[in-house]
Amino acid sequence: MVYAVYIVTSQDFGTLYTGVTNNLVRRIWEHKQGCGSDFTRKHGVDRLVWFENHDNINAAIKREKNIKAWQRQWKINLIEKDNPHWIDLYPEQGPF
Repeated sequence: MVYAVYIVTSQDFGTLYTGVTNNLVRRIWEHKQGCGSDFTRKHGVDRLVWFENHDNINAAIKREKNIKAWQRQWKINLIEKDNPHWIDLYPEQGPF
């Protein structure tokens, strides 16, 4: 099984949320439908701007916790390293 650590945002340089899931496409779809989490629904956070796959759930959870503890600028740097234009990496057609 593949586990993804991901960052979603409300807009370029907007509110950031870091999460972990065993089904990235489904999870981002849930965020876009407003049923991802109370925090993401409240802040309109649903644009996937960064993710990283892991084959071990413990490694994924550890990475998620590390990133959550980072300074905001470090998270922005991580996003901009691979996605400098903050493009939504979620496919337009959704998971279904």
